Amino acid sequence: MSKATIKQVAAAADVSTATVSRVLNESGYVSDEVRERVMEAVDRLNYQPSAIARSLKQDKTFMIGVIVPDISNPYFMGISRGIEDVVGPEGFQLMFGSSDENPDKEERLLQLFQEKRVDAIVLATAGGNDGTVRRLADAGVPIVLVDRKLEEDDEGAGLDLVAEDNAEGAFRLASQLLEDGHVRIGVVNGPARASTGRERYDGVLQALRAHGVTTEPIVYNGEFSTEDGILAVRKFLAAEPRPTAVISLNNRMSLGVLLEIVRNGLRIPGDMAVASFGEVEAGSLLKEPGLYYIDQRPYEMGTRAGELLLRRIDAKGEALEPAVEIFRHEVNRLN
Repeated sequence: MSKATIKQVAAAADVSTATVSRVLNESGYVSDEVRERVMEAVDRLNYQPSAIARSLKQDKTFMIGVIVPDISNPYFMGISRGIEDVVGPEGFQLMFGSSDENPDKEERLLQLFQEKRVDAIVLATAGGNDGTVRRLADAGVPIVLVDRKLEEDDEGAGLDLVAEDNAEGAFRLASQLLEDGHVRIGVVNGPARASTGRERYDGVLQALRAHGVTTEPIVYNGEFSTEDGILAVRKFLAAEPRPTAVISLNNRMSLGVLLEIVRNGLRIPGDMAVASFGEVEAGSLLKEPGLYYIDQRPYEMGTRAGELLLRRIDAKGEALEPAVEIFRHEVNRLN
């Protein structure tokens, strides 16, 4: 069965195609009687307006591109859900892409979203694409940075930004371990190209200096992955002397840390204390309490990013001061 056309709807309702368009787009005056006839014809013929034609007419696609490093990470899932709950009721849909912490893949996704004419982009950057991001922003594409800043400008590069106070959070997390008497600490961090990696490690170093610790921490730099958390613990256990505590600066890496420590028959925190930037669901399975963690609020970050998106889209290119929202968190202990 062929799809009904707007001409067929107009003929069935005995009106012009322009009148059908006014009814469907809710633009211009149409009497209640005519509106009722048009909608009855639309329902009877099961007419589906062309999304492409509508987007061209309104200069909107009602699509928002979302690029995150790992779409399977509960943290980024929470951010995405928050965005969707804000923009969905306004008629927007999300188009997702996972960069897998790969700058080249991220650049391809940015170009793809531009080609698809998305109305805006939410980006948690893997790093290395400052030039592309700036080019898109200069071309008028609204961009909201979430979780991570650009490399060249840690103040958001003139773009809207929703992020955490990474340095302060890591400072508090490391301070908790230091106050418990740990001096020999292993640090599990992600790549320095990501602002979260740079800032959180700086926070750890600030805590060491503030507590008068001159011993350098044992550092494992990898990707923000479970596997790198496992490899980090293997490095720490082979060190002499090995660290008495581990601070993991990403929730995915923290899962690997917990798995490998338990796999080696060690108790947490009895044999090795652990502090995580971000809650780890598997932490509740530990036999003993004592896992420190920063309680992140990804859903709230997502809703704020969604609000900034709508603000930018509604501005229709009008110059707006960039909004910067920084979330600060406390250290919690899993009991």
